[in-house]
Amino acid sequence: MLDRIKASLPSLAPAEQRVGKLVLLDPRSFASLPVSTLADRAHVSKPTVVRFCRSMGYDGLSDFKLKLAGTVSEGVPFIHRSVDADDKVSDVLVKVIDNTVAAFLKYRNDASTHAVEKAVDALLATYKKRGRIEFFGAGNSGIVAQDAQHKFFRLGINAIAYSDGHMQVMSASLLGPGDCVVIISNSGRTRDLMDAADIARKHGATVIVITTSGSPLAQAGHIHLAADHPEGYDRYSPMTSRLMHLMVIDVLATCLALRIGGATLQPLLKEMKNNLRSKRYA
Repeated sequence: MLDRIKASLPSLAPAEQRVGKLVLLDPRSFASLPVSTLADRAHVSKPTVVRFCRSMGYDGLSDFKLKLAGTVSEGVPFIHRSVDADDKVSDVLVKVIDNTVAAFLKYRNDASTHAVEKAVDALLATYKKRGRIEFFGAGNSGIVAQDAQHKFFRLGINAIAYSDGHMQVMSASLLGPGDCVVIISNSGRTRDLMDAADIARKHGATVIVITTSGSPLAQAGHIHLAADHPEGYDRYSPMTSRLMHLMVIDVLATCLALRIGGATLQPLLKEMKNNLRSKRYA
């Protein structure tokens, strides 16, 4: 959460930047002090404090302080432990799992429920209008896009995934109002994905981006689901970031399934399961 605030400071208004710096200076105090005291210390108005919290993707000051308190008192600070060339198998096992667990706990504390709700609302609106939901990603994120397509089409949704840049641009050109595209990127700087996001927005489609805060792609979508993780992808293929993206997709798919309702989905899933029985050994 603190990393995301630090990365987002340059894009905030000057008054909101002062609130952000106050958070970074003493997060424990910020989580416990009343809004009037926070406003005085940051030399801003009380509404500015609330605006800052909403700019960061939270419902308001209470939601922000709750997540902030969880971050500073969780007792599991995130320490990225890079795998070294001389590590034993036991070292690699511990480091990879510890990185993943720490990143998941960090995401649990940092995640903006407001942003997730907005994303689920957009996906549900597209589902009800029988619009298209598409998933774009490149490289490792392309694999996440394919997994997302698999999860969503099982819910009876018209979903498709593209990992090829040319296909993404062509498909984005065919999207329109009522359609939705989810763009996944670890770096948030892939040119093809940026182009596809701009084209989809131009044509009136809702653009949801799952990427790191402060990146160009984070600013290109209508809804940003932050997935921040300081992974050393300059040395190794991204691992934890990919798992985080898969987790975000799981959250979206689960929330959407609950919104659609069991009465609609249960018969569909039951028939699908019955039809698959012949594909398995007894």
